[in-house]
Amino acid sequence: MILTFKQKFMSLAGKYEVYDEAGQVAYRIQGRISIPKKYEIYNPQGEMIAQLKSKVFDILPQFRLFIDGQEVGRVKKKFTFFTQKFKVDCNGWDIDGNILGWNYSIVDANNNLVASMEKKLWNLTDQYVLDIVDPKDALMVLMIVLAVDAEKEGR
Repeated sequence: MILTFKQKFMSLAGKYEVYDEAGQVAYRIQGRISIPKKYEIYNPQGEMIAQLKSKVFDILPQFRLFIDGQEVGRVKKKFTFFTQKFKVDCNGWDIDGNILGWNYSIVDANNNLVASMEKKLWNLTDQYVLDIVDPKDALMVLMIVLAVDAEKEGR
């Protein structure tokens, strides 16, 4: 399953649209200017289905993931020197990125690929293409990519 994750131009809090392979809107994301930083994910019908909230006062950035109001995991930045790495505290997933932080792979506990994320260069706003192995993982992968992008913007 391929999803294209695009940030809207001139959005202060962070506004994104996610398109499926047919070019239809699959998700809408609205950032909120607040402490902690918060993002809400909506389905095409306008119903909020998930949230991300940053954890305040951590040494390394961390986001809590919520689906239908229940915390389902966390994304934590790992301390590394030359690559970008994140730990996902659910499903046993890990995220590894290249040195520039443009391309990432999400792998499960057995090192099987869950999804890959490629940043498209030369756009006015952030744009990523997500290649997700199992469509049932799409929302969780989307939340993880949003957390990674939010961490990069916070730097």
